Amino acid sequence: MLITVPGFAGVRQGVQHFFGTRHDVPGPDRSALVVVSVKQVHGTDVLIVDHPVSGAPAIEGGWDALVTDQPGVLLTVRTADCVPVLIHDPVRNIVAAVHAGWRGAVAGIVPKTLAVMAQRFGSQPASLSVSIGPSAGSCCYEVDEPVLGRLRDSYPDWRSLVQETGTGTAKLNLRGLVRGQAQSVGVREDAIHSVSLCTICLPDLFHSYRREGVVRGMMVSGIMLSVRRRTARRPRGKRRAD
Repeated sequence: MLITVPGFAGVRQGVQHFFGTRHDVPGPDRSALVVVSVKQVHGTDVLIVDHPVSGAPAIEGGWDALVTDQPGVLLTVRTADCVPVLIHDPVRNIVAAVHAGWRGAVAGIVPKTLAVMAQRFGSQPASLSVSIGPSAGSCCYEVDEPVLGRLRDSYPDWRSLVQETGTGTAKLNLRGLVRGQAQSVGVREDAIHSVSLCTICLPDLFHSYRREGVVRGMMVSGIMLSVRRRTARRPRGKRRAD
């Protein structure tokens, strides 16, 4: 089972996307694609794929966001409570996939990815469409003082994202943090789409590190620019000379 978001990015726009579940159902036909998957390190580094690649590219280092202007390159991220974020620029024809755990989100990986898209490809935030996938929800995602301290230091509107549950503990709206950061740099509110499903409280649908205590599996989410197939032109008939 895969989750797609109507109104975000579709085949008519030359884009394919999906948010994965614990049920291993393939997305686009990967046999004809280049799938880019990287080592995620809960940081803020952005990998740019701006040239043709083939096969399964060996990518060294740790990355938590990927951006491309190359058709047929499927950008993927893996999550099991963290937030998968997919981004589409229909004007510049750019897509991005972001892995945003609390560390990366608090450190600003989403605004940084949008800045990289602007610097490298000329993307303007007002032209972008953003989709925020299933993740640990504010209904279940309780955090402690180390997380809250970082949030207070980095995000002025932090109180709107937490519900206190005790001394030094609170439930965190991680998807809300990502949404607010995207809006703060100019993404339109109506261009941000959220899948309001909690990975912790839906065990039949999602893996959850917080619920299970170990990594038993991860969901894969992805986005790509479709390969446009050229149609053969019908040969023109010869005109008869008068």
